[in-house]
Amino acid sequence: MRGPVRAAAAALLAGALLAGCEKTPAPEPPAFALDPVAWSDLPGFDGDDLAAALPALRRSCERLERRDPAQAMGRDPRLGSVGDWLPACAALAGLPPGDAAVRAWLRAWFTPHAVAAAGSHGGLFTGYYEVEMPAARQRDENHRAPLYAVPDDLVTVDLGRFRPDLAGERLVGRLDGRRLEPYPPRRDIAAGALDGRAPVLFWAADAVDVLLLHIQGSGRLRLPEGEVVRVGFAASNGHPFVGIGRVLLDEGLIDPGKATMPAIVAWLRAHPDEARAYIERNPRYIFFREIDGDGPIGAQGVALTPGRSLAVDPAFIPLGAPLWLDSADPDGRPLRRLMVAQDTGAAIKGAVRGDFFWGAGAEAFHMAGRMKSRGRYFLLLPRAQAAQANLAKGGSAPHP
Repeated sequence: MRGPVRAAAAALLAGALLAGCEKTPAPEPPAFALDPVAWSDLPGFDGDDLAAALPALRRSCERLERRDPAQAMGRDPRLGSVGDWLPACAALAGLPPGDAAVRAWLRAWFTPHAVAAAGSHGGLFTGYYEVEMPAARQRDENHRAPLYAVPDDLVTVDLGRFRPDLAGERLVGRLDGRRLEPYPPRRDIAAGALDGRAPVLFWAADAVDVLLLHIQGSGRLRLPEGEVVRVGFAASNGHPFVGIGRVLLDEGLIDPGKATMPAIVAWLRAHPDEARAYIERNPRYIFFREIDGDGPIGAQGVALTPGRSLAVDPAFIPLGAPLWLDSADPDGRPLRRLMVAQDTGAAIKGAVRGDFFWGAGAEAFHMAGRMKSRGRYFLLLPRAQAAQANLAKGGSAPHP
């Protein structure tokens, strides 16, 4: 059913999107600076366990190797094409284990660049994790909160297929006759707007657990018979994300500076009669799919690596790119290490903005839920591409 619905929606949109296309100039790509630096300028570069990043690096390379080499690596022309990044991946394939080999590979194939926007190299780094929660395949007295699969009537339209300047932009909705309408927000879904429209994958024991799963995007479900299954993000209803922490802060229910995820969860559990109304202030709703094999799966389509995968804004940072992170963990300890851009997030917006993947379980929740650190990162560009973009000499290049 989804195929014909999506095709109809695309046909309805095509005329409107293409009308006047030649008269509408393409918007400039988002401006940000890439300032070349020396390897010695990367804080902590000589002290990192670089080999721990090899699984993440190899997974991203395997994904890049399946893409068209002529395809743009990102939205900014300075990032080059996928083909510009493949020689480094070929060299990685035969790399022996150990930090020394990884360090030599990085130095041989990449040039580090400090990322900056509006004249600042600093930005915000938060954390996320893989939720663990009890659930069941059938609804019963202990499992009443649904985890929905993608509804049969949900339509996602990739606007970039109609106009190149809209690449990366999507519309989500459903058809009402011949009109594409916004998909219902969380409040309407909670009131039954999905009844008969979306299959329920699993039933959870706790609505707060479901909220966490919606925020984090992936989870491990512990079923009554002892089986553990993974679920991951499949689609959203297209509405903007509103953080429950911001809602509680605005209402004066949590003190400023204390809106960590553990504190938010504690408040919601302590006020079950009020929790639903505040949760529904976030109109965004997530639909899931069951995942076989390794996970969780990030936006690049690869399994994430705890402590080495970073969610970024793909308007600036290309998925699959290595990054050097210079930040701190929630306890103030330096967090300086090699990361790989492998995921995205609704709240991860900006040239210097990242979400650090901590893994799964209680300790990962404890760290991810409290992380709100200032920091910076350095994008590692292939040496040949850096030279071609005139970045290797003379400092920051003007944005095209």
